[in-house]
Amino acid sequence: MPTWKKTSSLLALAVILTTATGCGSASKLVPKSDAATTSAASSATGSEDRKLQIVTTFYPMYDFAKQIAGDQADVTLLIPSNVEPHDWEPTPQDLIKIQKADVFIYNGAGLEGWVDKTLQSLNLNHLKIVEASKGLPLLEGEFEEEGSSAHPGEAQLDPHVWLDPVLAEQQVSTIEKALAEVDPAHAAAYQASGEAYQQRLQNLDKSYRAVTSTAPRKEFVTSHAAFGYLAKRYGLQQIPISGLNPEVEPTTAQVADVVKLAKSHATPVIYFESLVSPKVAERVAQEIGCTTEVLDPLEGLSDEEQAQHLDYVSVMERNLEALKKSLLVPAK
Repeated sequence: MPTWKKTSSLLALAVILTTATGCGSASKLVPKSDAATTSAASSATGSEDRKLQIVTTFYPMYDFAKQIAGDQADVTLLIPSNVEPHDWEPTPQDLIKIQKADVFIYNGAGLEGWVDKTLQSLNLNHLKIVEASKGLPLLEGEFEEEGSSAHPGEAQLDPHVWLDPVLAEQQVSTIEKALAEVDPAHAAAYQASGEAYQQRLQNLDKSYRAVTSTAPRKEFVTSHAAFGYLAKRYGLQQIPISGLNPEVEPTTAQVADVVKLAKSHATPVIYFESLVSPKVAERVAQEIGCTTEVLDPLEGLSDEEQAQHLDYVSVMERNLEALKKSLLVPAK
């Protein structure tokens, strides 16, 4: 996770920069106390032409906000879509973007470890802060990151709630309500877009249920322990090679345990993700004589995926097709 000495230096620099630039005319932004009754989109500048300014941390939050806001707001993605977000740190320019925004949306549950100290260090009286995972039933996962305050095997919160379509629907509802509160002039539009998108998520959930409810095989092997929520929702068993942070190499003992278990189940596929090296998954697959496939945790999209105009729903549909290559193979 982030090195706080480095982050503190960034925060200090950001304060200097925002002071020098007048904090983006923050005095013109709508205070929290007025957000429920005044449209931030018009009151922030005194002009009806000004759009709501939304800053999001990583891809799922960006896509959810875009789907709801449509043309009524400008949505900014902080963490580049081709960057793995677990260890990403904001630059001073990123902090200024947050300072200038009307709404800041992040997942929470420990994914963006830099958020709490960042928000404590900036003048954000005008800002609506949305923690999209707040209030959701969070799972614990094994966490073994070197250099962190956690120790190998120590239980940490699993932040990957968006990979459960049902919980993703709740995150969308949380974001939609926040946008309507800050910008009531467009509340009806946000509600209509939110309901339409939630219908897509409900259809996605039905597709997963149709496959998993009758699948002869219930377990799948992944290189990264990102799919605990999805597994729980659909009665599956995730067998991860490494823990919650895909950048941390699994130990030799961990790999050996997974190889042994995968062999005993005659596992047909080992899954890896597009933003992380597949070498560990390929090593395990070679050991047990099976193939590898991408199972995307949607922590960021590659340049190729962005060019194909893929989004959360289409990537999750692709994940389901990949899972079929394990789940629909009769267990031995």
